[in-house]
Amino acid sequence: MLTASIIIFAIAAVLGLTIIVPLLQSKPTKKPIVFLHGGIAAAGLIILIVYAMNNPSTPTVSIAIFVVAALGGFILLVNDLRKKPGPKALAVIHALAAIIAFIIIVLFAFSL
Repeated sequence: MLTASIIIFAIAAVLGLTIIVPLLQSKPTKKPIVFLHGGIAAAGLIILIVYAMNNPSTPTVSIAIFVVAALGGFILLVNDLRKKPGPKALAVIHALAAIIAFIIIVLFAFSL
């Protein structure tokens, strides 16, 4: 389950990159990719939470940071749907939080 979550988050990260580049260039985002990114990231988080509920050793810090990133992503989605994309700083914070959480979960998975 942990490996599946990591793979799913990696896919979400690639999709996220295709969203943040146009956003930072003040260009419109592609809505299908926005929704796919959010859905895939949510699936990764759900799998990670289910893993944590069934294992004594859990990556709680990673989960907490992913939840914060998800909240930021939701705000970005709502703004995007209102045709007021951004704020750009939140997009960068969202991405950095997700990257940090991803690194923590990979380190946890490989016991590094």
